[in-house]
Amino acid sequence: MYVILVYDVDQKRTAKMLKLCRRYLSWLQNSVFEGEISEVQLKQLTSEARNLMDEKDSLIFFKSREEMKKPAFLIFYSVDLKKMIGG
Repeated sequence: MYVILVYDVDQKRTAKMLKLCRRYLSWLQNSVFEGEISEVQLKQLTSEARNLMDEKDSLIFFKSREEMKKPAFLIFYSVDLKKMIGG
């Protein structure tokens, strides 16, 4: 399956999490990874990540059953969210 992984961990654990995620997926930028991974590998990665994390950290997976055929291109714009939601 194809996954995009995003993590947010305390700065003390960033290097360890980066090293762990690079063993399984391709690094895109900062705390974002992507790639093909098996169910077994995903369970291993999740288990190892939990051992590094504490209750304030987060790990998010976006999963797709279909294999990616083309590279993904992402464009990010800096926006003022308060203006977008009328706050």
